[in-house]
Amino acid sequence: MHRTEHLLATALSPQTPSERKLNDLKEPILNAEPAVQRRLLDLQDLDLQLDQVAHKRKSLPEHQALTELLAEKSVVDGELVAADTEVGDLQREQKKADSDVDQVRQRKARNVQKIESGQITSPRDLENLQHEIGSLERRISNLEDAELEVMEKLEAAEVVQAELRTRAEAFAGRQGELESARDASLKELDEQRAGINDKRTELLAELPEPLVKQYQRLREHNGGIGAAPLVGKRCMGCRMELAPSDLNLIKAAAPDAVLRCEECGRILVRTPESAA
Repeated sequence: MHRTEHLLATALSPQTPSERKLNDLKEPILNAEPAVQRRLLDLQDLDLQLDQVAHKRKSLPEHQALTELLAEKSVVDGELVAADTEVGDLQREQKKADSDVDQVRQRKARNVQKIESGQITSPRDLENLQHEIGSLERRISNLEDAELEVMEKLEAAEVVQAELRTRAEAFAGRQGELESARDASLKELDEQRAGINDKRTELLAELPEPLVKQYQRLREHNGGIGAAPLVGKRCMGCRMELAPSDLNLIKAAAPDAVLRCEECGRILVRTPESAA
């Protein structure tokens, strides 16, 4: 069907089924008073406001900031777990090293006490005991070196642990701040959405159901725009300028005929700014 013939069918034959197909659905030709059609533009405006609120909810800067923060925090938390494990292992290792040194020292002290008390009378036993004391002293020295090495490792690990804990606490604090800011923004947007929905509900009660259903189907399949005004010679839905012949057909259409844009299929609402 030629575009002018199609527009004529849309504008002048409200009792004839529309031949235009949108997503395999045949849309009926509708009638509505001009004032009602213009109210459809108010509905479109409210729906766009709801879309904007939904977009703002998804694109809050806090969302991205939290995503980045939590990624960094996850790394630090993992490093902190590893640091805690290392500190715990070294603490147990130091405790064992301390215990080993104490045991050898106690054994040496007992041997020294035996010598000093005069309990050992045999020269051979005395020589053996003194030799053992020398061995114990060397053993103590080696154990103390190992003990010192563990202590130094533990101190270094505790420094790393403290730094990571400080960073983790800072991340947690920042996370709380961002979540509070996000929740405050979401609350404000939810209040805006509720107010818009209240207006939308009131407006829907004024509009005929068939017109609303057609508008909603068109809106779903046309990027959120189901109805658009004719401003001058241009459909503000697709921004295409209508041909003079199409404008003449629109001028000839009944005032209550619900028109559709030939280019985009959206409901085309005549306004005082229309050239037709």
